[in-house]
Amino acid sequence: MKTPLIALAVGLVLSTAGCSLDSATKSADTVDVVVGYQSKTINTVTAGTLLRAQGYLERRLADITASTGTKYNVTWQDYDTGAPITAQMVAEKIDIGSMGDYPMLINGSKTQANERARTEIVSVTGYNPKGALNMVVVEPNSPARTLADLAGKKVSASVGSAGHGMLVQALGKAGIDAKTGVEVLNQQPQVGASALESGQVQAVSQFVAWPGLLVQQGKAKLLYDGAELDYPTLHGVVVRRAYAAEHPEVLDAFLQAQLDATEFLNTEPLEAARIVADASGLPQEVVYLYNGPGGTSFDTTLKPDLVNALKGDVPYLKSIDNFADLDVTGFVQDGPLRAAFAARGQDYDSAVKSTANPSALGGTDTVCGTAVDNPATAGELWLDGSDTTTAAATPTCLLKAIREADGRGAKVRAAYVPDAELGTRWFADKAVWVRDGDNYLPFGTPAGADRYTGAHPDSAVVDYQQALAGAV
Repeated sequence: MKTPLIALAVGLVLSTAGCSLDSATKSADTVDVVVGYQSKTINTVTAGTLLRAQGYLERRLADITASTGTKYNVTWQDYDTGAPITAQMVAEKIDIGSMGDYPMLINGSKTQANERARTEIVSVTGYNPKGALNMVVVEPNSPARTLADLAGKKVSASVGSAGHGMLVQALGKAGIDAKTGVEVLNQQPQVGASALESGQVQAVSQFVAWPGLLVQQGKAKLLYDGAELDYPTLHGVVVRRAYAAEHPEVLDAFLQAQLDATEFLNTEPLEAARIVADASGLPQEVVYLYNGPGGTSFDTTLKPDLVNALKGDVPYLKSIDNFADLDVTGFVQDGPLRAAFAARGQDYDSAVKSTANPSALGGTDTVCGTAVDNPATAGELWLDGSDTTTAAATPTCLLKAIREADGRGAKVRAAYVPDAELGTRWFADKAVWVRDGDNYLPFGTPAGADRYTGAHPDSAVVDYQQALAGAV
């Protein structure tokens, strides 16, 4: 048996080398690949939950093994937020990780002092050009109608996360000092959810899929949509530079596997949502809210607007922590992804210029008898027991389809509709509806509905049942 001193020495050596006792005993022709991901952060599934469940990475690495003889041992580590992934990358114990925009910047800042730990962003998993991936929710009976109503209240957020960054910026826009105007409790997402339910906090500001999950469960209602900031938010992949230099074939295999997962999600979104739901434990209806057509843009390319958004996020990080200066331009490296595109015969430059969501609703609206060709108005109906969905051209047409389904005894599993002001995909039965003549318009928040009715005096807020009954 080792003495405590010898055991400590072994532990230090292994820690410094960035490996575990198990990996130290593997044969020299086996390469360890440690991937950190967040199973419940839906916008990273193409580099995490879906990627793992489909085995794309393992298959890509198996092809390398077949041609070179080198074996690969993939370890997946699941976390609730990006912070612990960064901590493990600083310790050189995770090689590749996926997380949101603010956590990626923190990752780059904290790892840059150590060349072995230093990271770079190599791809995007999902993004929203307006910032609709983050939201603030309150309990269902809360009297709050705007973010300003949270002044003096307690708000749960994971400090340093994308959800927290959105909150700080949104409060500032509303004229509230984020440090003195509200009391922010630094909590993990699931802790914040429990705190809201028990009344310990009056709001939760989080990243996907937590806001949608709480609203779908009837435990919260949407107060603020990050899309109001009209500022891009994204999730992506970081890799340790030293690891990528030593094993470039692993990074290439990972990016190829991410592209495999991205193509699958964009072509088979409902099936992808089922796989992610099974693997994460989240309801499929919630996963599909974000992973379905018109939700998150699952596009791997490192677009200039997204890189500029990262640069604009830096002042927020400096305001909450001792954030070391980071060369964002140098932190973002698209070379490996360009190579992955080229290997598939795909044009990266054309892809990086595209701003359209790769997954969009289309076809014909069978209820209204018109083409579904406008992402700003197209909705989607999913009936219980069906493994397909139907598209609706407009919110009013969606209401008609729901009412028609109800008339023949079909149960609605979920219905999705874009916010009439911000375009955010949301649950139809959780939206705030406004009647304007013969049209019915959905809004994610009371404030959004108030803005519309204030500008259109003849319009009026109605509840969901009234909207269903009135759609003709």
